[in-house]
Amino acid sequence: MIELTLVTLVLLIVVFVIKPGRTPPLANPLVINRLGQYHITLAPQLNLAQRFVEDIAGQLGKPADLPQNSSTLCFEVRDPEVTAHGYDYYLLAITQRNGMLYFQVTTFPSNDEKLRVSDLLEFANKVLFNIPRIGEVSEQLNTCITLAAQKVAQKHAASINCLSLNS
Repeated sequence: MIELTLVTLVLLIVVFVIKPGRTPPLANPLVINRLGQYHITLAPQLNLAQRFVEDIAGQLGKPADLPQNSSTLCFEVRDPEVTAHGYDYYLLAITQRNGMLYFQVTTFPSNDEKLRVSDLLEFANKVLFNIPRIGEVSEQLNTCITLAAQKVAQKHAASINCLSLNS
């Protein structure tokens, strides 16, 4: 009897301590701390694509290894993790400017089938407006970003479609 009570108590403690995290509201920025220290702040809606985005950044390596500037590359990503949150897909824009990667994401509910690539590009251009490009756009970097996104999509069992390029 005591063993059963003790086992039940231990299981309850384990369930409450190791319970799965909840997805924060999409309208709020998400601050991520790793090992008790600030790591990154994700813009609203980017939290659903967090693992995907971090894996792409990891695939690209250090900015010094690649040319400094890319076009704004837009992708339609159909990720099973995002589908579980009521979205069919999200649009992801990736730009590297002066050695820094910039990601923008917009999500769509399952009943909204309009691709809003122009809206995403307009938003990305507004974000990057005050960050002047130093140097030229590298087609090699555009290719590296596209290949990294495709490789990460395979890893996450997601499908990805390159939609457009915009300098």
